Amino acid sequence: MQVAKVVVDVPTNQTNHSFDYLVPPEMVGLIKKGMRVSVPFGPRKVMGFVVNLVAESEFDKLRKISQVMDMTPVLTDELLELGKWLAEETISLYIQAYQAMLPQVLKAKYKKEIEALTFEELPKSLQKLFDGRTVISFDEFLQRNGNYRELHKEMKNGHVQIHYIVQSKETIKKVSFIEPNKELYLIEEAIQDLSKNAQKQRLVLEYFLKNNESVEQGDLLRACETTTSTIQALIKKGLLKKIEKKVYRNPYQNREFKRTKPLPLSDQQQVAIEPIWKAIEKEQSEVFLLHGVTGSGKTEVYLQSIEKVLQKGQEAIVLVPEIALTPQMVQRFKERFGGEVAVLHSALSPGEKFDEWTKIHKREVKVVVGARSAIFAPFENIGIIIIDEEHETSYKQEEQPRYHAREVAKQRGIYHQCPVVLGSATPLLESYARAKKNVYHLLEMPDRMNNQVMPPVEIVDMREELHAGNRTMFSKRLLGAIEERLAKKEQVVLFLNRRGYSTFVMCRECGDVVKCPHCDIALTYHKSNHLLKCHYCDYQIPMMQECENCQSDQIRYFGTGTQKVEEALMQVIPDAKIVRMDVDTTRRKGAHERLLQKFQSKEANILLGTQMIAKGLDFENVTLVGVLAVDAMLNLPDFRASEKTFQLLTQVSGRAGRHQLPGEVIIQTYSKEHYSIELASQYNYTQFFLQEMNMRKNFHYPPYYFLTLINVSHPNQLKVMEVTKMISKLLYKHLTNDATILGPTPSPIIRINNRYRYQCMIKYKNEPMQHEIIRKILDYYYEDIQKNDLTITVDFEPYQLM
Repeated sequence: MQVAKVVVDVPTNQTNHSFDYLVPPEMVGLIKKGMRVSVPFGPRKVMGFVVNLVAESEFDKLRKISQVMDMTPVLTDELLELGKWLAEETISLYIQAYQAMLPQVLKAKYKKEIEALTFEELPKSLQKLFDGRTVISFDEFLQRNGNYRELHKEMKNGHVQIHYIVQSKETIKKVSFIEPNKELYLIEEAIQDLSKNAQKQRLVLEYFLKNNESVEQGDLLRACETTTSTIQALIKKGLLKKIEKKVYRNPYQNREFKRTKPLPLSDQQQVAIEPIWKAIEKEQSEVFLLHGVTGSGKTEVYLQSIEKVLQKGQEAIVLVPEIALTPQMVQRFKERFGGEVAVLHSALSPGEKFDEWTKIHKREVKVVVGARSAIFAPFENIGIIIIDEEHETSYKQEEQPRYHAREVAKQRGIYHQCPVVLGSATPLLESYARAKKNVYHLLEMPDRMNNQVMPPVEIVDMREELHAGNRTMFSKRLLGAIEERLAKKEQVVLFLNRRGYSTFVMCRECGDVVKCPHCDIALTYHKSNHLLKCHYCDYQIPMMQECENCQSDQIRYFGTGTQKVEEALMQVIPDAKIVRMDVDTTRRKGAHERLLQKFQSKEANILLGTQMIAKGLDFENVTLVGVLAVDAMLNLPDFRASEKTFQLLTQVSGRAGRHQLPGEVIIQTYSKEHYSIELASQYNYTQFFLQEMNMRKNFHYPPYYFLTLINVSHPNQLKVMEVTKMISKLLYKHLTNDATILGPTPSPIIRINNRYRYQCMIKYKNEPMQHEIIRKILDYYYEDIQKNDLTITVDFEPYQLM
């Protein structure tokens, strides 16, 4: 008897453990840990993960596993353990942790197909099932009582393959190949027998005499300058045969990658890379913080560290923030390591993502470059994990399981005994503080490559511009600098810290701001379709002509969006050629790359954009960077506002003067004297670190204290207030006296999507019982959560306080 312990896809607290199922005799030896199976659960069948296999169960009557969904495990033993750790750490369900590790496609509805790669080698019973076809559905295999064991054996022998066909647009991509169906001497004889009119058929057969291998149908048609009817005629005669082969979708197939060689390292790169190489050699789990200014050559350090790992036959994971996953970044890895690289990020279609993940799963690649979720790549012999721009908040997942990719990387680093490298020009305060305390190994790269100077930064006080009568969004200094650059045929990057056309719409008569009826937030005006949209719940209405409150027609737009900047710029500099990059212009697949290509090839001289242009871009002709609205970020209700402002300004400034031409940065602000703006203009991270740490210490914020944020939401405001009050009381009662409990208070945005939101926060240095206490509180409200539409979310180390 064999028993499988299965975690079922029923996401509730009561089912958050494994269930015992009997492995049917025909599946014994085939089912392995980490596979997905279909099991009866109550009256229905559900998917589940096999987390263990044992010889007996403490229960008498066991139900049988209905079906195996995978032929090879989708989760490794390490990922199964990691999933348990993740669920414990984030107080989420096991099933949520396991699902987070897999590509979306594996969670969708799909069917399986079995493809025969060769008939001659197959046992008679399988040949009979295929009945001359190359592909049969898995359902048919089950209906006709196919033998699992036999199928598994033939898979191992490489005679059959299993394909997942997603029941949506993301189906497996197949291509038709043509190959000879007869021995070559018989093809030669056939050529002699062809009539004089069959010239094209003769050409095709002669092609195969020269190249005796299968060829893609399209390539064959081009090579022989013929049509499909010629091929069909030869297939009918039994001389050729057509086979469908599964091919990987390649998101980069239209790009040529010229292989590059490692560059000679500068002295500071050499000093930084030595300890990393040492840790790779000795297989030591160690966390390095690589603090290098923009343009100091961090990427080359990553590339040469990975090279060391590949020489040892090991694998590498590189994480880059979603918005920095520019084609340029991918290109550098593809050029160095060619086909060894898989790329995972949100701009790929689900089908492309699945194919990239399959390559990793089948060990066809050694390096994965991707955004946050790539940290779960199913590699089994990791030699290094690199997190570039480690300060980026996008490494934190904002829904369950609320993990931080850095913490998962450290956990995997311990398991694989390999180094984890965190790189940034502006590290998180927490990371830098850990490095200063020798918890992390600090590596410093303070100079730019070729000893180039950082571009000088000038701060323009917009209050003075206003007093001088300039009411436009451009200071005279910035406009003059833009015109000067365009005259010299150089390029400009303009950065704006938000999206949309206008921040909000207000009536000048009565002061009424048009708000979303479901969320407590002003609607944003989008000019291209004259709509007012809510950026939280997607509610939208046409732009109004008069105020609903006082019927006045004095409706005005306030704030600055990218579209508005583009229009204003066109008015003052009519011959400017502008590429605008924001959420709206990059919605369509490949738009990101097309717009950057346009700028790279100098079809445009100004690149205007939001957050997504702040990092990872490297254009040699950019000599001016202008920052338009930096104050918006400084005034957010978030204790990290100054840090985020400093990071962003440093990153944006790093886009200027990266090559031969000298660069310059102009920052427009209404808060000239704020230390984050002043110190960013001097590139003085050390001074900023000391000043910000002082502020954090006084107000009991990280890294001096840890934070836990508990959010409660419900359609009824009184209910939310009452529950949050009770949670605060329970925390106050059961946590130690050293913990500070703040709240209950309304969230900064009190209502989203017709749900009221309240929160409380715990500040603590050491609360060993915290997880257990919070778990008990969640159990206490379990029924309310299930039946009364109550939501309680717990976020350890929160990055979003809104």
